[in-house]
Order: sequence, then C-alpha cells, then structure tokens
Amino acid sequence: MSALLEIRDVHKDFHAPRRLREIVHRTPGGVLHAVDGVSLEVGAGQTVGLVGESGSGKTTLGRMVLGLLPLTSGTITFDGENITNPTRERRFMLRRRIQVVFQDPYASLNPRQSIGSIIREPLDIHDVGSKAGRVKRVRELMDVVALPSRYFNMYPHELSGGLRQRVSIATALALDPTLIVADEPVSALDVSVQAQILDLFESIQRESGISMLFISHDLGVVHQISDTVAVMRRGRIVEHGPVDQVYGNPRHVYTKVLLSAIPPADPTAEYKPMRLNAEGTEIETSA
Repeated sequence: MSALLEIRDVHKDFHAPRRLREIVHRTPGGVLHAVDGVSLEVGAGQTVGLVGESGSGKTTLGRMVLGLLPLTSGTITFDGENITNPTRERRFMLRRRIQVVFQDPYASLNPRQSIGSIIREPLDIHDVGSKAGRVKRVRELMDVVALPSRYFNMYPHELSGGLRQRVSIATALALDPTLIVADEPVSALDVSVQAQILDLFESIQRESGISMLFISHDLGVVHQISDTVAVMRRGRIVEHGPVDQVYGNPRHVYTKVLLSAIPPADPTAEYKPMRLNAEGTEIETSA
C-alpha cells in the first residue's frame, strides 16, 4: 500500500514560561518536547488510529499535519509533496485535500450560520461550482451523513451533539478530500451516539476510500475503525502495528495498561484495570 501521508522524525518543542528563579538569574526557561521524533505513515484508503492519554502529543501532531502548527524539525510529505511548514497560500490549497473533524461539534460550528450554509461554506470559499450546484451538493452531503433535509435551515443549537457532529463530517467531505484528520471526534458524545458516528466514519471510508488519521485517547473506540494503531506516550510512538496484532499481543507495557482500561463487554466478567508504577516501566494491578 502506497503512503499518502508520511511523517518523518517530527519534533515539536514549546518553551515553557520562565520561573522567578530563572528570571532573577537571567537563565532560559525549560523546553517541553511535545512531539519527540515521531515517524508514521497513512496509506491510501487506510485508517490509522493514533492513541494516547491527554498530553501525549497526539493532537499536536495532528495540528502539524494540518499546517496549524509549525514543526521544530522533521518532514511531513503528502502525496509525494513536502508540506512541512507550508506557506499560507499553500495551506489554503491543501485544505481541499486535507480536512479536519474536531472534538467538540458545537464549538467548531458557527452558531450564527444555518446548517446548510455551514456545510456550503468550504464550497463558497474555494469557489466550487455554481450557486445552485453548491446547494445540490449540500443536500447530497446531508444524505451521505444521514442528516434529514429538515435541518437545512436550522441552527447548531437546535441539534443534538450527534447531529452536530454529522454536520461537521459533511462539511469536511464537501471538497472531496483524500485525507481527514479526526481529532477526538466522538469523545464529547454519549456512548450510543459514539457507535453511530463510528459506523458513519467506517461507511464513508469504505465507500469513498478516504484516508483517515483518527486521534483518540480510547483504544476501545479506535478498534472498530482502524486498520493500524500507533500508541503515543510522552511525545513518542511506543507501539505501532496492525490493529489485531496490537490488541491481541501488545508488546509495550503502556499499551497493556491502556487495553486493561477497556471495560469488558460482559458485566459479570472480572474487571481489573492496571496502572504503571512511578517510573512508568512496570505494571501494577489496581486493587
């Protein structure tokens, strides 16, 4: 499988604010290595799950792929083109091929716009088709994400969280992208709604062949949708492989801890989540 997205030895450092002692002694503040030498590939038509706890660097990596954050070092290649730290103009053009679905479907939607105008906005910005053609395309997209046509003239506050996320997905699909970065797209939703949105992502990927970088803190969520899984901890990928291999035979202690946190489907089964010791090198079984 050819690589659509290639991330090579990517680093992202943030300079921490100086403490009083550092200011007094005129010494520089500390450096946070948010992403520390990550390499990862997303193949054409493939879904890669990027999993890790809060602060692991996964969202930072996703924002660098989208061109929203500059790299400290390393390279990102998309469809054979080096897109490391693109110019504003190039980033604008890349948005036709790389789209994003954010975590909070309410915060990411303009409350002053109707649902129809929100989904149409990418088509307007990139001047795609005629006005009538754009409206037709919006209605087609609403069908794709199972959003009833009666919502066309409604506003985000009139929709549930699951329906708002369907609006976000339809908007991301408007320009026929080849890659979607989904950053925690179901974490703000109820469990039953999560399953519906995951089914929708899976259906879209299967029918359109879109590649996805699916970012989540929950290994249970990405199991359904991902072809391969990369487990991220403290800015580094500690385990990467086919989803069945990682879930069936995890090699890294951190992966084992994350997997143990998934509640069993059988409520009568024993549930013993594990945790790492203070050094983060060995497993301790919770009481």
